[in-house]
Amino acid sequence: MVKEILPGIFQIEVPLPRNPLRSLNSYLIRGKDRHLLVDTGFNWVECKAAQLEAIAELELDWAEIDFFVTHVHGDHSGLVYALACPNSRVYCSQIDADILHASMTPEYWLQINSIYLKNGFPADLIGQQGETIRNFISGDELNFSFVQDGDQLEIGPYRLVCISTPGHSPGHMCLYEPVHKFLLSGDHLLAGITSNITTWGDSGHDYLGDYLASLDKVDAMDIVLVLPGHRQLIHDHHVRIGQLKQHHERRLAEILVILGPGPLNAYQVASKMHWDLIYDSWEELPRFQRWFATGEAIAHLDYLVQRRKIVMTEAEGRHIYQLCP
Repeated sequence: MVKEILPGIFQIEVPLPRNPLRSLNSYLIRGKDRHLLVDTGFNWVECKAAQLEAIAELELDWAEIDFFVTHVHGDHSGLVYALACPNSRVYCSQIDADILHASMTPEYWLQINSIYLKNGFPADLIGQQGETIRNFISGDELNFSFVQDGDQLEIGPYRLVCISTPGHSPGHMCLYEPVHKFLLSGDHLLAGITSNITTWGDSGHDYLGDYLASLDKVDAMDIVLVLPGHRQLIHDHHVRIGQLKQHHERRLAEILVILGPGPLNAYQVASKMHWDLIYDSWEELPRFQRWFATGEAIAHLDYLVQRRKIVMTEAEGRHIYQLCP
C-alpha cells in the first residue's frame, strides 16, 4: 500500500509476515532527477514484491532511485543490495555499514555468541545466525556513501539533515527537515512499541545510555511530525519520548528488584523480567525472543553497572551481576 504522507513523500507499507513487527514503513521521497527510498524490508519475496509494486504505482524508474539506510537491521537494510542499481547511491552511517558487512562473516557471530554465552544464554539455543543471515539480507558487496551527523541531502523541495541517534544500533541515523519540521526516525522513535536496546558484541558499552542521550537530543528539536519505521505516525514527539524514558526507568527498577535476593547472570535476569508477549512461561518463548530479551537485559545491566547501582563479576567464565554492597 502506498500513501502520500506529505507532498512528494510516500509511505510504502512493506509486509513482514511471520514477524511480530507485522510491517515496515518505507518512505519514497520524490525529487526532480533523483528520488530517495528510505529503508527497504527484509530480503523476502513479500517485501520485494511490495517495493516493486509501489515503485511501479508511482511510475518511477529504479535507475533514478537512491537509498538511505537508517540502520543495520535486516528489516531496514535487507533488500538494498537487490534493489540498488549500479548508479544508485546508498547512504548509511559508516558504523552500521561496517556492522552490516561484518555480519556476513562467521567471525562476527562467534564474537556475538561469545558475549551471550558469557551472559548465561544456553549453548544449545545459540542457533546458526551466521548461516541464516542471508535469508534476511540480500548481499554483502556495495559501495556505501557514508553520512555523518549534520550532513545534508537535497531531495526535491526538501533539505534533509542527518541526525546521529546511536542506541538502537551503534550508528543509527535519522533524517530531519528543518523547514517542514518532520523527522524520519527509523527505529529510534516508534509509537505503540519500544525499540530493542541490546548489546553489540562489546560487553560493558553503555548502549542504553547512548539511546537515552539520543532521545534527549531529539526531544530538544523542533518537530511537528515523526515518520517512524513501524506503526503509526507520531504527532507529539515530546510525549512519546517521555513515555519511552518511563519505560526504561521501569525496566531498570525491575532489574534492581530481581537482583535483590542475590547474584544472577543476564539470561536469568531476562527470564524474570516482564515481557509483553503471550506465553505462559519463559521456557515457552521461541529461541529468538529469548535472544532479544537477553540482549536487552545485558544493555540495562551494563547501564546500571556504569552508574554503580550494581557490580559485574566473573565466575566460571560467566558474567554475574549483583547489587552494590
